[in-house]
Amino acid sequence: QVQVVESGGGSVQPGGSLRLSCQASGRITRINDMRWYRQAPAKQRELVASITREGITNYVDSVKGRFAISRDNAKNMMFLQMNRLTPEDAAAYTCNADIWSETENGEPVRGRYWGQGIQVTVSS
Repeated sequence: QVQVVESGGGSVQPGGSLRLSCQASGRITRINDMRWYRQAPAKQRELVASITREGITNYVDSVKGRFAISRDNAKNMMFLQMNRLTPEDAAAYTCNADIWSETENGEPVRGRYWGQGIQVTVSS
């Protein structure tokens, strides 16, 4: 059973920083693309940043130069360093990953897994 869990959310003042972490666990054999999404109240879910296994990154324009996505393949982890936060960044942030795993019988399983989401609040 593969699980994906976020951590590191919280409340900061405008201009502050937070670092989100995403930990994948289970009988994982390989993680390909990983992504951070966010959704603010009454708004559509938005892809914030993505990173390939090789470390190629992409960002939505609104966070370029402020956010940095990274990953640790050995630990099955992904991170999102968020700097110069604004109230417009406040949202529930969710980790998403394309994961190959195996069953107890050794059969390969491919899936796209989502975390539960973690809240980021930006207010003075």
